Amino acid sequence: MRHGMRIIAVVLFLFALSLSGCAQVVTPVEGESWLERLHRPFDETSMGKSSGVYGPAAPMPSEWPLPHPALQLSNEFTGQSTTLHGSDLYRFKCQGCHGAFGTGAPPEINSVIDPVRATSARMYIERMKKVGMDVASKDAVPLAGQAEAMLLDRLHKGGTDMPSPNPYLTNAEVRSLFAYLRQLAGIPGAEKRQVPVVEPPLRVGEHIVKSTCHICHASVGPNPSPRELSEGQIPPLSRLTTRLSLNEFVTKVTVGTPVLEGSPAMPARGHMPVFTYLTPDEAADAYLYLSLYPPRN
Repeated sequence: MRHGMRIIAVVLFLFALSLSGCAQVVTPVEGESWLERLHRPFDETSMGKSSGVYGPAAPMPSEWPLPHPALQLSNEFTGQSTTLHGSDLYRFKCQGCHGAFGTGAPPEINSVIDPVRATSARMYIERMKKVGMDVASKDAVPLAGQAEAMLLDRLHKGGTDMPSPNPYLTNAEVRSLFAYLRQLAGIPGAEKRQVPVVEPPLRVGEHIVKSTCHICHASVGPNPSPRELSEGQIPPLSRLTTRLSLNEFVTKVTVGTPVLEGSPAMPARGHMPVFTYLTPDEAADAYLYLSLYPPRN
């Protein structure tokens, strides 16, 4: 009940903010999943699975249904804006595929480290020296500038196998994310270029849903039966808030829960990775976003 009242408070707060004309533009998630666009089966890709964790083992039938642990939301989950840094944007938008350290999952998913290091003239010169080539600073600087322009363009537009950032990043978000990528790549001084970005919870939820959840989950569609779940079908985003309470959703995302699969239906571990790098508040923001902005085709 207490958390239900919090959701109501958030809704009222954001509604009042929207009437004032100060709310950031947020739009529903729509269309097929990224895996569907690439025609890649879930079980044959590393996309969206960087955590490597698939939740607790399936319980015995006599233990089903399992009690859900008490939802642990912070006192800040009240509709107040959140200060994000590049590391947060990386978690929301990149980590599901590229991993915590940007190394990717070769050969399918490339590392971001070398392309980011190419944006540093100093690192480019040092790398060339290691292979016996001397490069002057006047030559390295424009090359690093070209590499930076190409990387920033990719952050704005995506690539052949990389989804375009959706929602599109603001200039402040791009600067902050780029600074964190340089920090991951070990470029000296990168940590001093972090740009804090203040964003409302719906924007946080939009980042997570569109850039992480939508990799595997289509926006709309029929709800799979236990048999279809065992065959690899994935529930659409439009059904998650009707199938799961806030507590169940946050637990599923951050800790993992078994599901009923097969025919006859039996408790199973399930196929969805557990996003241990998301906080309960952030998962709750995703649930709030899906509730207030229903997914559409």
